Amino acid sequence: MKHLTTPLGEEILDLKAGEMVTLSGIVYTARDEAHLHIMEHGFPFDPHGAVLYHCGPVIQDNRIVVAGPTTSARMNPLTGFMIDAGIRGIIGKGGMSAHVRDQLRGRAVYFAFTGGCANLAAARMNLTGVHYSELGMAEAVWIIELDKLPLTVAMDAHGGDLFAVVEGHAHEVFQGMYPTSTTGI
Repeated sequence: MKHLTTPLGEEILDLKAGEMVTLSGIVYTARDEAHLHIMEHGFPFDPHGAVLYHCGPVIQDNRIVVAGPTTSARMNPLTGFMIDAGIRGIIGKGGMSAHVRDQLRGRAVYFAFTGGCANLAAARMNLTGVHYSELGMAEAVWIIELDKLPLTVAMDAHGGDLFAVVEGHAHEVFQGMYPTSTTGI
């Protein structure tokens, strides 16, 4: 298992979809509203080598209580400008589009963190600050320091896509169990 530290550099270009890694260092949460706000007002942090976490954590008394990933596909149309600005890693849940997979080529990777493990994630995090707090707890850009958060490389910088592989295999199995007639009755 490889251990990565932010800011990420060229080392992420060697990662392959399906590979397990741990990640330490600073990450920034960003959901739908944060993406739109950054698009309109600019980055409140240096995006070069940065990692976004698609997450709306629960914060209480300046402590992260839970911090599970949100469904990343919602950010499909809002991801390109992030990668163009230098974002090297995105953490989320579920797959992202083929268009995002193409945008990642040669530049960035998408890491999957298992949904439903928000307490595990929070146990590996320390809160260090916030941007755009006016967006509310779920949509603000929280600055979080990770300590070896375990992740899976879901989409690599070479077009590898773990979710597409699993989906293709599932279709093959389903077709084997319930063949579709092609005779056009």
